[in-house]
Amino acid sequence: MLTTTMTQFADSSSGLGSLGIDGKAFIIQLVTFALAFWVLKRFAFEPISKMLEQRRKTIEDGVSLGEQMKKDKAALEAKVSQALADARAEADGIVAEAHDAGRQAIREAEEKASAKAAVIVKEGEERAAGEMARARKQLEGEIVSLVSDVTETIIGEKVDAAKDAELITRALKEQQA
Repeated sequence: MLTTTMTQFADSSSGLGSLGIDGKAFIIQLVTFALAFWVLKRFAFEPISKMLEQRRKTIEDGVSLGEQMKKDKAALEAKVSQALADARAEADGIVAEAHDAGRQAIREAEEKASAKAAVIVKEGEERAAGEMARARKQLEGEIVSLVSDVTETIIGEKVDAAKDAELITRALKEQQA
């Protein structure tokens, strides 16, 4: 029945035959085209489509990964910046503590030096006072000797030690008053 219909279709002058198209050849070409299309679709288009889909997915994954890496990089840079800021703050704190410790050490050294200087001055004053007392004793002894010599010269006789001491003590008391 198909062949008869095709023959009628090809013979009709009002159909495709009037356009110069052979109906049998057209049907054979149509079947060949459908068969070629099915073979290409089954063995070429589907694998090519799958491969293109896989590539598209790989590219999308790569783009997503790149965007994620950009986000990760930004987060890491923020962490690094924060770590640097923390390190700077800690270093500033350490430097400030070192300055404070240095100032404290200087203050302590100055206090120790002042205390030592005060001790040295006190010892010097005590030594000077001792030296002055010794010098006074020596001077008193020399004065007693001189007074004794002067008294002997004025009186013309030797005064005994007890009388001599009494005269000197009286003279010194008169001198101090």
